[in-house]
Amino acid sequence: MSRFAAPIAEQIWDMKYRLKAADGTALDLSVEDSWRRVARALAVVEAEPELWEDRFYAALEDFRFLPAGRIAAGAGTERNVTLFNCFVMGTIPDSMGGIFEMLKEAALTMQQGGGIGYDFSTIRPKGAPVAGVAADASGPLSFMDVWDAMCRTIMSAGSRRGAMMATMRCDHPDIEAFITAKQDAARLRMFNLSVLVTDPFMDAVKADAPWDLSFEGRVYHTVQARDLWNRIMRATYDYAEPGVIFIDRINAANNLQYCETISATNPCGEQPLPPYGACLLGSVNLARLVREPFTEAAALDMDALDDLVRVAVRMMDNVVDASRFPLEAQAREAEAKRRIGLGVTGLADALILCGLRYGSDAAVARTEEWMHAIARAAYLASVDLAREKGAFPLFDAEAFLASGTMRGMDDDVRNAIRAHGIRNALLTSVAPTGTISLYAGNVSSGIEPVFAFEYTRKVLQKDGARTEETVEDYAVRLWREMHGDAPLPEYFVNAQTLSPMDHVRMQAAAQKWVDSSISKTINCPEDISFDDFKDVYLAAWDMGCKGCTTYRPNDVTGSVLSVAETSEAAPEADAGADVVYLSTPFDRPEALEGHTYKLKWPGSEHAIYVTINDTVINGHRRPFEIFINSKNMEHFAWTVALTRMISAVFRRGGDVSFVVEELKAVFDPRGGAWVEGRYIPSILAAIGGVIEQHLVRIGFIAGEGLGLKTDPKARRLAVGEGPRGAPCPACSAYEMVMIEGCMTCRACGHSKCD
Repeated sequence: MSRFAAPIAEQIWDMKYRLKAADGTALDLSVEDSWRRVARALAVVEAEPELWEDRFYAALEDFRFLPAGRIAAGAGTERNVTLFNCFVMGTIPDSMGGIFEMLKEAALTMQQGGGIGYDFSTIRPKGAPVAGVAADASGPLSFMDVWDAMCRTIMSAGSRRGAMMATMRCDHPDIEAFITAKQDAARLRMFNLSVLVTDPFMDAVKADAPWDLSFEGRVYHTVQARDLWNRIMRATYDYAEPGVIFIDRINAANNLQYCETISATNPCGEQPLPPYGACLLGSVNLARLVREPFTEAAALDMDALDDLVRVAVRMMDNVVDASRFPLEAQAREAEAKRRIGLGVTGLADALILCGLRYGSDAAVARTEEWMHAIARAAYLASVDLAREKGAFPLFDAEAFLASGTMRGMDDDVRNAIRAHGIRNALLTSVAPTGTISLYAGNVSSGIEPVFAFEYTRKVLQKDGARTEETVEDYAVRLWREMHGDAPLPEYFVNAQTLSPMDHVRMQAAAQKWVDSSISKTINCPEDISFDDFKDVYLAAWDMGCKGCTTYRPNDVTGSVLSVAETSEAAPEADAGADVVYLSTPFDRPEALEGHTYKLKWPGSEHAIYVTINDTVINGHRRPFEIFINSKNMEHFAWTVALTRMISAVFRRGGDVSFVVEELKAVFDPRGGAWVEGRYIPSILAAIGGVIEQHLVRIGFIAGEGLGLKTDPKARRLAVGEGPRGAPCPACSAYEMVMIEGCMTCRACGHSKCD
């Protein structure tokens, strides 16, 4: 009998976590084999490997403990990959040589599958003098463009998708340009952006005081703090970025403030880390630990929770020794502090099983109680490990006990640490769990509310046919197994029916006992006023959160999959919308209309002619095929290949504007050329510009017909169709939702952060 509650769970396991040979042959024959492989790999460093292998297996069984995806996929495979999800890289020197040395380190880290975070505040602002070369600095954003191109290159080479976080201090002279950088839809697409907000800045905002933008002691500009805050808020209101990180609060609460300073986080923000810090993640599935659900006696099994946390801490501590690291500096940092990030998933479902409404006073109190129990068990487990294996090398008892989470910890925990030390410098975090939560039976993600009680996804079968399956939330499925068609009680609430302040209260309750941070998205209604939106961030600050990420659907960001307040099911795409799935390519009509464009490339004797023919689907004109021709035989092979591949993409339907973005990102190592007053990095980029111009011309994307400057991610122009946001890059479904600060596909489980 299958361990999986739904087909989507088994598909995610098969696609992401199942061990296979190079030819695709499955080596893990069942999910039990995967659990056994991970348990054995993490037990090998123990003095009694067989004993701990069985205990680790028991923790993994039934999806009770969910190690992060890289552990599930990589442990025990002997592959040259890291088991750590993400890294904060070294401090960027303010010199050309140092900057490009950091770029090399980033590339090596991403090549092994690690996401990265960088603070670009250390680079001098645009226009600052550069000594010795009689030139002005290009500023940190110009180098962020270089990082962005590197990430695209690593991904195009077939590596796991990249994710990067860029931070900048609120007092850097280029902060205003940083805030608006991603409003250019073709720029910095591989980055998440967050502003490092300091305590003095928040004081200045509340006092409406002036604020100096300075670098290395020189004041470049002075602005009103409240005006700068409003610019951050307006950008986030309209574009969902940048996020806000309360950096002074993070450093003040850090257990290791005596030996490190933090200025950046991993890509999704749940791990503030020092230079070369690594983030190691895993989640306790609270939904699996509730006894007697939907009864008066419903409660979390606290003894089972305590035992599970203690085993999970040991497993994660062993990962530090079992993992490879892209850089030696990362290995040294991990070994010196042995940081882990044990978190939770299924919180909202666990609350529902206990009859508690997410965001209510009772749910806030219960969340704080559960998170306190997890933190206490984790710290005591780490003390036990210190007695057995030794404390982390940089442990200083008095300095450690005077800082961070320890200020509010129980006396028995503090006394145990003083007597025996502690194995791990930091222990708790709440990471994005979108994919592993689907894999575990579609439990609610992290500490997020349930997004939708159920939704329908289309599944491509091996024979090319399409079937539909209903994906139910774990708590809803359990209710219906126990109560049939009885109406859902009032405490069944989802993200569509909650106020933003419900989210903030829950995040603050969890943060009190999380020594790192939390990846969470505060969903805001589209019609929330700007003033009310700003109040969400001020509330997060006032309630003690370490950061804040919101998402408000609108005409700019798109309206992600949503559910009406009175509905339990997520609606499918508009029947009139132009959505065509990969299993049904278009048939070619006998005649097509099209346009031919002449492209003259400097240095080439012969022009390139690009012909694009269109078809009409559901009353909307869209590209069907492309022909690229030239008398220059040097181009023959690749133009034929490009013609066939792009035409195949066009005929499969869906949002094909990504073709423009990908072509425009190609840089010729021999150099590009200036065409009509604009620098174009390659012939392929020029062809991308022609395709873009055509898509604007036929109304497939919005724009002004400016070729290479047109927004390739503008929404489709379909009569009566509202903004839907971008399609999933893995399956093309319009089911991308913002959860835990990360866009996640509800159809296939694709997640940028997992």
